[in-house]
Amino acid sequence: MSQAATRAHKEIKLERDANTGRSFIRSVLSDLRALETMLNSDCFESGVHRVGAEQEMFLVNDAYLAAPAVLSMLEALDDPHFTTELGAFQLEMNADPQPFTGRAFSDLEGQLSLLMSKVWAAAERLNLRAVLTGILPTLRRTDLGSENMVPSARYIALSKAMSELRGGSFDLSLSGIDELVLSHDSVMLEACNSSFQVHMQADPARFAQQYNLAQVIAGPVLALACNSPMLFGKRLWAETRIGVFQQSVDTRSQTQLFRDAAARVTFGRRYLESSITEIFREDVVRFRTVVGSDFEEDSCAVVQQ
Repeated sequence: MSQAATRAHKEIKLERDANTGRSFIRSVLSDLRALETMLNSDCFESGVHRVGAEQEMFLVNDAYLAAPAVLSMLEALDDPHFTTELGAFQLEMNADPQPFTGRAFSDLEGQLSLLMSKVWAAAERLNLRAVLTGILPTLRRTDLGSENMVPSARYIALSKAMSELRGGSFDLSLSGIDELVLSHDSVMLEACNSSFQVHMQADPARFAQQYNLAQVIAGPVLALACNSPMLFGKRLWAETRIGVFQQSVDTRSQTQLFRDAAARVTFGRRYLESSITEIFREDVVRFRTVVGSDFEEDSCAVVQQ
């Protein structure tokens, strides 16, 4: 292909990507307006409270090294409560939503224990082990190669788009007792992290209040739950996952860093005043879209039907 043809091809691709990006932004704004309409029209369930949870874990071999065998595990489990994470050596387990009544947490614990029993049984059949930890202490940098990314179009597109936004490598710099400074070629740094996450269904009218309360108690809860002091043999933060997650999906260039631009992973800048839409409006204004879509459904028109 000639240089002129190559340049023309790139210009067409850039124009197509730009058009897709603009179309996607229009769809996001339409979604936001539709959400506001639904909130104002009381379209969401209220008066019912539920809790749920997801547990992420690492799969390891007999030497407790990361084992990229999640697809085999899912086949052995054959259960919709389980799914993939970013790394092929990670497994995600999801409990069913439970009514938030007097026995909610006991019922949740019971189901999680039952599901973990299935995990351990399936892992034993495959000569694997499942490890519940924030960061696997035996994880190696070589485990984070693109060949160990779950072969999902979503993950591949996300990694490619974020690399283009960053304009280069994914850098990580953390200092604790030891210091860790490294560069990586993909978003797979985020696969260092696993977590236990509790979900709660809130009434739309009380969402802002409960979100603000969650912000207040996050500090004490974090202090009780810290369990990732090491990464790649380095003694870092008591909760190293925070720094890893923030930096591994950071799309800011050096210029944006100098301008003190906001990171995509943040604890939030303020308390909410009235509605969940405040979070979405702020994100739309502050951040560029990472990937686009050709999906062109008019959300507002659908809501009005």
